[in-house]
Amino acid sequence: MTVSTLRMAVRSPRRIALSQKLGRWDIRFSPYLYISPFFILFGIVGLFPLLYTGWVSLHAWDLIGGQGKFVGADNFAWILQQQKFWLALRNTFSIFLLSAVPQIVIALIIAAVLDQNLRGRTFWRMGVLLPYIVMPVAVALIFGNMYGDKYGLINTLLGHFGIPGIQWHSDPLASQFAIATMVNFRWTGYNALILLAGMQAIPRDYYEAATIDGAGAIRRFFSITIPQLRPTLIFVIITATIGGLQIFDEPKLFDQYGTGGANSQWLTLTIYLYNLGWGQLNFGRAAAVAWLLFLVIVLIGLVNLGITRRIASNEGRNS
Repeated sequence: MTVSTLRMAVRSPRRIALSQKLGRWDIRFSPYLYISPFFILFGIVGLFPLLYTGWVSLHAWDLIGGQGKFVGADNFAWILQQQKFWLALRNTFSIFLLSAVPQIVIALIIAAVLDQNLRGRTFWRMGVLLPYIVMPVAVALIFGNMYGDKYGLINTLLGHFGIPGIQWHSDPLASQFAIATMVNFRWTGYNALILLAGMQAIPRDYYEAATIDGAGAIRRFFSITIPQLRPTLIFVIITATIGGLQIFDEPKLFDQYGTGGANSQWLTLTIYLYNLGWGQLNFGRAAAVAWLLFLVIVLIGLVNLGITRRIASNEGRNS
């Protein structure tokens, strides 16, 4: 046996041990490396801005002077004492309810129709997504002409039937309904496609068995589609909740001033935040509003999660 052969014989156990160690490291750390890009991006564009906004909310911060003195919770205390904050919170919830509930119901109906054997299914599926890709400015211009107080399309049609025109920009409920219509126009088709994807994942054997047992279309929808669609529905409800409470584009563009109405009829929390930050140049108080909005969204998300878990547990007990 030569010297080189002896060296290779000595080194081979070391190489085997090293390769085994690297293999164990690969099995242990590879999954974390695969998902690390998401957490890195989330830390940069999500977690850091959130924490930095919290830091700003604890200081007297303005655009010109930058970071001022540490004020602790004074910004939050000042915000909670403002009547406009509570008015904006009420308007936000009102517009959210007027938009989210009909949006999900209509999206369910559209998804159920698109799940059938229609001619030109691809055309109709792409058609319901078109409002989602329309720019919010274009949507505001279109609906602004529809909801004009004097020369709007809807009031003109009502005038032909002898019905007095609706004051879309002065009546609180009418203005919030108009803004909710804009939100529904943009987001209903998007949610319908998500629900459609969930419906298509339901095994068709369930429907065939129910049809053989004599169940009609409505019975199959409520007994098979809705229960099997529950995870997708939860996702749609949570995303609609987050988006509805953060609404900004539609109420901002509803009139030419963008301040939420002369009497704050459709002032939302995001517009109130914007007015504090860029109107009064007080970023400390604006950041406090942002954090309060974040807490409201988290609280409602937890309520939705609790209700969903209770419904699921009750169904499990009944079954």
